[in-house]
Amino acid sequence: QVQLVESGGGLVQAGGSLRLSCAASGRTFSNYRIGWFRQAPGKERGFVAAITGSGDSTYYEDSVKGRFTISRDNAKNTVYLQINSLKPEDTAVYYCAADRPGAYWRASYYYAQDRYDYWGQGTRVTVSS
Repeated sequence: QVQLVESGGGLVQAGGSLRLSCAASGRTFSNYRIGWFRQAPGKERGFVAAITGSGDSTYYEDSVKGRFTISRDNAKNTVYLQINSLKPEDTAVYYCAADRPGAYWRASYYYAQDRYDYWGQGTRVTVSS
């Protein structure tokens, strides 16, 4: 089992940047696929980005490509989400999630929140115009 703790959210002006962190417990962090999801006010939670356990492949929701970058440092048990050129529509609670390793994942699985087994408590990002 893994526990996830997000941090790095806050209030930022449009055009600014933030780096969110997802810190995980456990000794086999590199086995876990990690996804970032977000829930804007009044909307359902949706996929943002994901990364394989080794970090060799990444996946992004179309609207964030070119502005968001997901990365990981397995030595620090941490996954990052760098967010640049923030827009008011990026305002949301951002969650990281991890799967229970073992099963093969096709690419489409990374986008599906019901594939993830563990979730953090979220970190709030508010972008002012």
